[in-house]
Amino acid sequence: MSPTSAPSVETASWTRRVVALVVDWAACTLAVTLFTPVYGADADPASGFYVLGVFVLESALFTALLGGSFGKIVTRLRVVRSYGDPRPPALLPALARQLLVALVVPPLVFRPDGRGLHDLAAGTSTVTIETFRRLAGR
Repeated sequence: MSPTSAPSVETASWTRRVVALVVDWAACTLAVTLFTPVYGADADPASGFYVLGVFVLESALFTALLGGSFGKIVTRLRVVRSYGDPRPPALLPALARQLLVALVVPPLVFRPDGRGLHDLAAGTSTVTIETFRRLAGR
């Protein structure tokens, strides 16, 4: 299906996406603190990079397997393939998407339909669970 004949998919609000990102980051920080100090006088100087690595891996794997990162699932969002395909992206596009999110700037540059550069590069859209169910015919 070409982008010009594609159905319009309503993307999720930026507020919900930011809340999902905060939930993801908190969960990844908590996971890293189980293995190394993240805050305080004895914190590992590289702990921020560990959290970032866990974030990229967690969100890419969960997105490819479940349709969203831990934070997106908790906030009732899903990442779907663009143009009305309710399937989650494959692992490599999900990983590329999350690497771009880690760069921070791609999500801040977006089209009027709400898709950031990271979504455009991966061929994805972030939608609410209601939109996902409608796309999936449930």
